[in-house]
Amino acid sequence: MSEENGNQTLKQKTAQGLFWGVLSSGGMQLLNLVIGIFLARLLSPEEYGIVGMLAIFSLIAGNLQESGFGVALINVKNITHNDYNSVFWFNVLSSLFLYGILFFCAPLIAAFFHQPCLTSLSRFVFVGLIFAAVGISPNAVMVRSLKMKEKAIISLSALVVSGTVGVLMAFKGFSYWSLATQQVLYNVVICIGRYSFAHWWPTFKVDFTPVKRMFAFSYKVLITAVLSTISNNVLTVIFGRLYPAHDVGNFTQANKWNTMASSLVTGSVSQITQPVMVQVNDDNERQRRVFGKMLRFTAFLSFPAMFGLSMVAPEFILLAIGDKWIDSISPLQILCMGGAFLPLYSVYQNLLLSLGKSDVYMWLNIAQIAIVITAVLACHSIGFIAMVAAFAAINVLWLFAWQFFASRLIGYRLVTMLRDIMPFMLISLAVMLVTNLATAFITDLRLLLVVRVVMAVVLYGLVMKLTRAKIFEDCIEFIRSRFKK
Repeated sequence: MSEENGNQTLKQKTAQGLFWGVLSSGGMQLLNLVIGIFLARLLSPEEYGIVGMLAIFSLIAGNLQESGFGVALINVKNITHNDYNSVFWFNVLSSLFLYGILFFCAPLIAAFFHQPCLTSLSRFVFVGLIFAAVGISPNAVMVRSLKMKEKAIISLSALVVSGTVGVLMAFKGFSYWSLATQQVLYNVVICIGRYSFAHWWPTFKVDFTPVKRMFAFSYKVLITAVLSTISNNVLTVIFGRLYPAHDVGNFTQANKWNTMASSLVTGSVSQITQPVMVQVNDDNERQRRVFGKMLRFTAFLSFPAMFGLSMVAPEFILLAIGDKWIDSISPLQILCMGGAFLPLYSVYQNLLLSLGKSDVYMWLNIAQIAIVITAVLACHSIGFIAMVAAFAAINVLWLFAWQFFASRLIGYRLVTMLRDIMPFMLISLAVMLVTNLATAFITDLRLLLVVRVVMAVVLYGLVMKLTRAKIFEDCIEFIRSRFKK
């Protein structure tokens, strides 16, 4: 009886976490949409390209200063204040050290991209790394406690504040500095919010023993995070070196909308997947059941969202940010097709991390980045679009490598995976195809966008209801229960 109650408690926590994850990600992407439209209309592709060139340096430095300890803290069984405190001081000291290195490397970064303005701009942008490091331990406190409602409030508040300031600065003519300020201010507000809700504070009694104990796990997560960052941003670096800022800006814009859409799904499930999987990793059957349900829920959201964005990309880009961004439409459509599979990756990744298999996690990502770089460079002579297509194709195919290890570790077979995700993929493709053909006669872009979105949503929901998809029914029932309260 107590076990049943325990199971129900975990189900309730998971459902609550997913609810607030979806609400947070949905609100974040809606705000990002509004802010992104304003900024794209006020700024040029060249200005976006300049800031986009720095993205990979900020992300890699962020990976290095966290060093995988944020993930490691979530996996610790009997955690103490000393564990959090040890990671806090390690991250703060490493972030200050990394900022010093990046500060002096700023002229080299500017020279690499042939953009002198990057010297001062990068030194400012990299300040955000320090605030990000300070907030890692309290974030782990909140994730372990499944405080997803509080995390949603923090994220939305940070985006409202930083986005408003960014738009006002762009309106006043601050050019790419508006984008840079938005990035830094977002990290500042996130950091303040985490301490406000986590109710955890560091002490000056510094003991790095917990860091040493977690290092065997965390360094593999670190290497993986760095390589994943390189993989996800390799095209920006290559384009930044080989093409003018205008082309880099168009790709950055396309990748931004693709990432925003896939993050809507990834953000909804990734923050809850690891802590939930950790709680069931002593029961193989239950683990497979929870993992399968997480994967189905992710596929249920991801395929219609990403395939839908690919379908409406032309009218969305032209209406939202103007015809000066028309060259970003094709790359966006291609990226969305591969991006539909990225949220599924996060479920597999969190499974491996919950099992302590950071070595497998690391080597899978090392192999992927090697294949991505090889394929992208091999397509260089064919052209810009071919490079983007190769990148998207690998994102689709590499999912089977993750599946292989899920099968070996928890017995989640390939045929089960296909049975869980293929219906959502095929239904989404069919819905988008029908919608596209049925609305092809509409010439007014505004009407076309609205009709396509509404028709696709209604058709997808209708098919889910007619086929009695369990995930769809669960979602409807949970929403009804929330309104009854």
